[in-house]
Amino acid sequence: MCAHFESVKDVDRLKSRFGVKLPSKVNFDVWPTYPSTFIRLSQESTSLQTENQPFQEAMAGSFGLIPHWSKDTKIARHTYNARVETVADKPAFKDAWRLKRLCIIPAEAIYEPDWRSGKAVSTKIHRIDLEPMGIAGIWTGWKAPNGKIERSFSMLTINADNHSLMQNFHKPEEEKRMVVILDESNYSHWLNAKGEECLKYLTPYPASNLMAVVE
Repeated sequence: MCAHFESVKDVDRLKSRFGVKLPSKVNFDVWPTYPSTFIRLSQESTSLQTENQPFQEAMAGSFGLIPHWSKDTKIARHTYNARVETVADKPAFKDAWRLKRLCIIPAEAIYEPDWRSGKAVSTKIHRIDLEPMGIAGIWTGWKAPNGKIERSFSMLTINADNHSLMQNFHKPEEEKRMVVILDESNYSHWLNAKGEECLKYLTPYPASNLMAVVE
């Protein structure tokens, strides 16, 4: 699971690695309910990408999915991660999943608690090559009482009991979970995936490509 991450704030880095512009009014040290960057398929997209018709776009949204039926935004405190095993059934997530509102969350690093010493030790996890991570997620829009559409997103997670790195985090009695870090070659495939096709991209990222550093 992931409740804290570092978003990509360098404009040129975001453009070169993900092909998008940095949205305004986003946080880079991100916790649930904070606005940050997520990348979705352009709502104006066509089958061909052009300079004036981007294939994907970066948006600002709350970290924590706010379903259309929610009465307020407080639910985002609990919906920042969506389990792949239940995302199609959980009320908060099922509509975004059914509509295949897939997204990528650009992150320099994620943070997890290491409990092996008997107490939580905040640990920073990033790619060993220092390239940003593209985390698989879902997004949606919520109509606020004032009529404004507020966007939000959640990171998708999978079991990590057998992952040599991610199995070290969270309390011993808890199931080990990890976010889905996409391979760069699959970014566009993920955003365009239909139906059950998207499941093939929801696999563990190799532990050998990640590094954990105690903060």
